[in-house]
Amino acid sequence: MHTTASFAIYAIESYILQMWILRDIEARLLKSSKTRPATVLTGARQTGKTSTVRRIFPRHAFVSLDLPTEAQQAEKDPATFLRRYPPPVIIDEVQYAPALFRHLKAEIDRSRQRYGQYLLTGSQKFILMKGVAESLAGRVDVVELETLAFAEIRRATPRATIESVIVRGGFPELHANSDIDGTAFYNSYLATYLERDVRALTNVGSLRDFERFLRACALRSANLLNKADLARDVGISPSTANQWLSVLEASGQVVLLEPWFSNRTKSIIKSPKLYLADTGLLCALLNVRSADSMLESPSAGAIWETFVFAQLRHRERQAGRTGSLFFWRDRTREVDFVIDIDGRVELFEAKWTELPSLHDAANLRFVREIIGKSTTRRCAVVSRMLHGFPLNMGVDALSVSEIN
Repeated sequence: MHTTASFAIYAIESYILQMWILRDIEARLLKSSKTRPATVLTGARQTGKTSTVRRIFPRHAFVSLDLPTEAQQAEKDPATFLRRYPPPVIIDEVQYAPALFRHLKAEIDRSRQRYGQYLLTGSQKFILMKGVAESLAGRVDVVELETLAFAEIRRATPRATIESVIVRGGFPELHANSDIDGTAFYNSYLATYLERDVRALTNVGSLRDFERFLRACALRSANLLNKADLARDVGISPSTANQWLSVLEASGQVVLLEPWFSNRTKSIIKSPKLYLADTGLLCALLNVRSADSMLESPSAGAIWETFVFAQLRHRERQAGRTGSLFFWRDRTREVDFVIDIDGRVELFEAKWTELPSLHDAANLRFVREIIGKSTTRRCAVVSRMLHGFPLNMGVDALSVSEIN
């Protein structure tokens, strides 16, 4: 008799045999395995964590704590569990056995200079990072895997259009197997996420209310975060809204972008902006089911900005930069994205158009004048064109492919 978990492992193995999409993060994981005794790969559910590490490290032993029997032994009798699975080993969904972290520390310390001993994956970041902070600090490299970037998808499927990629989203399974129905995938994804991750991370009285909260966040993607409005619309307390937002962040479903300021200019807005992490899930929550329906959607501009944000975030991660991406806003003007690299900045506006004009760059030019042209490395409007061109006055029009 097969268990649900065994079917899940079978599905993972089947996926590995399908078309493989090269992930930009692979080089980072290989380097980590050669310089650190353990690596933790975290990220949202179904971003490809398990299949990625199994493909890169085929000679490692593998065990998934999705299997209740394995999770129970890892939690209750970790010493025996680690004897059964000596390094090098991949331990999947390690957050299901928090007690294992202390024993991993002892095993790592026995041969600290033996690199690549343990590869740990997990999708529940709060639990995972708590274990890392308490037991494995200084011993592990933490790497986060997000859904596929546009560049990764286009390498695998060069004919894919921007609009179709936005609606289908970046979950690898959807691009490894084009026969999968996107609507059915996201319905299943949402149900699994609510039943497993949300219940594990917080004491939610009503999953229906939490789903409504997630949909309310989707309606506000690419907008300033207002927790009081969110709480009121869903009918929950502000403290509950704050807790649930933390759950969405921890499980990789939403990302908060902070405002940028410098000595010359200070954004008077202190609230972050809210973004859904993946446009496929965003479109599903907004009931945008096709590229044609997105073209007619009143949310098209916000969806596009969310998509551009994901590409910039991917670019910064690949460059090894953290804390470099922001936005700028005062009472009347906003620049969607500010990238601060060693005190010099890049300014980007996301515009849902195929033919941007200099008018679309007005806010870019305004902020550039305040902070100084010598401080500004680049000003660009990112639109849906295939190829970029100079707009004028030191501002470029770029396609998504050209921001990397």
